[in-house]
Amino acid sequence: MMLPAPYAADPATSRGRLHPPREGETRGPRDPFQRDRDRIIHSISFRRLRHKTQVFVAPDGDHFRVRLTHSLEVAQIGRTIARSLGINEDLTEALCLAHDIGHPPFGHAGEDALEAAMASVGGFDHNAHTLRTLTRIEQAYPEHDGLNLSWETLEGLAKHNGPVMRPNWALAEIDAGFPLDLQSWPSLEAQVAAVADDIAYDNHDIDDGLRAGLLSLDEVIAVPLVAISWDRVRARFPGLPAERLARELVREQIGLMVNDVIDETRRRIAAIAPRSAGDVRRAGRPLSGFSEAMGEQERTLKRFMQARLYHHPRQQEISERAAMIVAGLAEAYMGKPELLPEHWLDDLPNDQPGRGRHVGDFIAGMTDRYALSRYRELIGPISMPDGF
Repeated sequence: MMLPAPYAADPATSRGRLHPPREGETRGPRDPFQRDRDRIIHSISFRRLRHKTQVFVAPDGDHFRVRLTHSLEVAQIGRTIARSLGINEDLTEALCLAHDIGHPPFGHAGEDALEAAMASVGGFDHNAHTLRTLTRIEQAYPEHDGLNLSWETLEGLAKHNGPVMRPNWALAEIDAGFPLDLQSWPSLEAQVAAVADDIAYDNHDIDDGLRAGLLSLDEVIAVPLVAISWDRVRARFPGLPAERLARELVREQIGLMVNDVIDETRRRIAAIAPRSAGDVRRAGRPLSGFSEAMGEQERTLKRFMQARLYHHPRQQEISERAAMIVAGLAEAYMGKPELLPEHWLDDLPNDQPGRGRHVGDFIAGMTDRYALSRYRELIGPISMPDGF
């Protein structure tokens, strides 16, 4: 068994939790990061991810990814990289599993609509809302709100995209109560979780796009990065039809990108020789990521996916309808907060911006299908375009 690297996050030296554990609690033989992972898995907000959009809104088929399956796939990739680097797998896994918990219904279309609806009360950001959900909205314990996760897990989620120089209201509130050193780089585990997210959606969205018929294999393999993987796959399986090799192509490309991240991270680590997790945070730059060449190829792939999949006319039609649903719900609940369920109404603040943010919390927690049913109940009939 590989010994932990000196720059790995060490559960024995965790900065702890906002609420110290009570004496006499029996929680089994788990360290703080293992407990964080398990608390996330057992949370209501994690379970709801199974009915939240990843790419395709309310798909007819059972084989498309949703936020839950995406998070599980990110965790698998993150653990693989973490194990190779000798860093803490449990913390990496916890961050991967929780990173999308703050997404509202209907993916990015829903987020854009909710951001616009909440503009007068500070706006909405799914990453900050992940922290808000895990520290304020979840109510798993009798004496405090939130899951009471460790400092390292909250820090990694807050800095999913790197240092935060200008936190929005939601993240600023959390940081004020439990400072997360927002302006430094996060742990190497958090950096690995972020790049694992990129690898997962870059490649699994290709898989889903091909399955939906919105992408063709010919146009995908014309992308330079994909062409490299396709040539390798064809060389290994020269006699098989192209359509049989699509999933092998995705596996090949994930492996190519994972190996690049491992090699590049080792190179960056060797250049500064960090001796502690603190050295990683003080490095002033990310220590995990793609090589320069792979990074440019990955950005080219992202531009292709934006143009050909995420903004495909069929996707746009569905996204517009989804945005209408979220915007309509926000208008209805903000105009008449008494429409909120009783337990949400009981906690409604008296004044703005608290009232609007409370409504935003409620809508952001909805699954796609619940949002659709509430819209029909409160506003009127609406149909979604056919799925894929």
